Amino acid sequence: MRKTLLPLMFAVALLTGCGSPVLNPVTGQTERSVMSEQDEVAEGAKAHQQVLQEYGVVKDAKVQAYVTNLGQRLAKLSHRDHLQWHFTVLDSPEINAFALPGGYVYVTRGIMAYLQSEAELAGVIGHEIGHVTARHGAQRATRQQDAGLGVLAATLLGAVLESQGMSGAGQLASQASQTAAAGYIASYGREQELQADGLGAEYLARNAYNPRNMVRVIGALRDQERFAVDQARAAGRAAPAGSSWLSSHPSNDARLQQINQLAAQYQGSYSDEGRERYQQVLRGLTFGDSAEQGLVRGQNFYHPGLGIALTAPSGWQIQNDAEQLALFSRAGDAALLVQVAPARAGNTHDQVIRSLLKPSQGNTQRLNLNGLQATRFVGSRATAQGQSQPLDVTLVSGPKNTIYVLRPVARNAGVLRSAGGALAQAQGSFRPLSAAERAAAQAWTIKTVAYPRGGFTELARPSPLPSAEQQLRLINGYYSGGEPKLGQLVKVVE
Repeated sequence: MRKTLLPLMFAVALLTGCGSPVLNPVTGQTERSVMSEQDEVAEGAKAHQQVLQEYGVVKDAKVQAYVTNLGQRLAKLSHRDHLQWHFTVLDSPEINAFALPGGYVYVTRGIMAYLQSEAELAGVIGHEIGHVTARHGAQRATRQQDAGLGVLAATLLGAVLESQGMSGAGQLASQASQTAAAGYIASYGREQELQADGLGAEYLARNAYNPRNMVRVIGALRDQERFAVDQARAAGRAAPAGSSWLSSHPSNDARLQQINQLAAQYQGSYSDEGRERYQQVLRGLTFGDSAEQGLVRGQNFYHPGLGIALTAPSGWQIQNDAEQLALFSRAGDAALLVQVAPARAGNTHDQVIRSLLKPSQGNTQRLNLNGLQATRFVGSRATAQGQSQPLDVTLVSGPKNTIYVLRPVARNAGVLRSAGGALAQAQGSFRPLSAAERAAAQAWTIKTVAYPRGGFTELARPSPLPSAEQQLRLINGYYSGGEPKLGQLVKVVE
């Protein structure tokens, strides 16, 4: 639950009529489009501001400058070098990258942690540049108008985002594990993804990077997904739904084979992968959660900026995303959802209940929750279909005059009853952040050290990471096996 709880969505009013012929700079062919290049640039600029509010940016000027310089070098040798390109590192642990029409490209610090070299990062950026140069966003807009849709949602990794509501407990586990930005993504078609792969490989070769680095990127991110599945199985949980860069791209073996074939088309001398330069940039970069957006530490959630803390019941998981904080059961069929009430909803609990919940009937109970003023509302409201929907919501006045909405949800009424004790425990843990908790709420950062004789086992001993040895193998590219050379610089997390 970040300070900014803004659904990342922008509406682009599509041009009326049947569109106009526009030259595609990649294919050299004219295609009908409802978006001119001027439209692409304008809508990309508009959506860019929402992206920045949704995620926030990494404040390290060194990291931003490095990615910008790399992106500009790739874009300069692309098919649309005349665009005013923008490259931004987002302050998110998500393993993701995406592009908006008009030349706006984003990578998260999360994906950067799992890459091993400048050339691999160039492969990710080159792929996203390819989506822009081939006008894939404009093509999606045109197809949507053909289908009779009136608006185009933001193109993220070739995706149309759908807003996430508070209802729908039947899909609770997936809702709780995906953010507004990374979840609910409908990928580009295979043809467009392969075209972006081919363009990425071409832009790598033009910049004297080995195009095979795109293959390495896919391998690294597949390892990351394997790690997530392995961890879930070890904990007796269902495998997580894909929410990484790879999950919104065709990720099967056939695609990997085609990338290999694409890379093999380029022959050249590619000696400098930029591994050392890349490691220098990563030093000091936040790994995992950031203090600005809230940190999950074991069963606890700390948010220094908002001044609050919660504790999940034993066996439950914590998922922090842009719109809400979710404490959900091992089976993913029950959860406590925590959201910030929008300022427009009112300044008092009663105002928020009336404007946000819009109840038709119910009762309020004043509470004291760990020293915080709280109000529980139990009642119902009428749905658009004229049916009665039950409501059980607790409002809490937290520090800094912020009102929080706490709502227990479950797959069905039976699950809600059986999980009632755990849900009450989770809700009862909502508290002001203590001095000791504030001291514990420190972000982890990436460092580099020489690989020791004791290997990853030795490096894992002082590491704060859960499953430290496996995670250290993962972020260094050895999850599938193998070892670095003795003395070789490797990444650790402190």
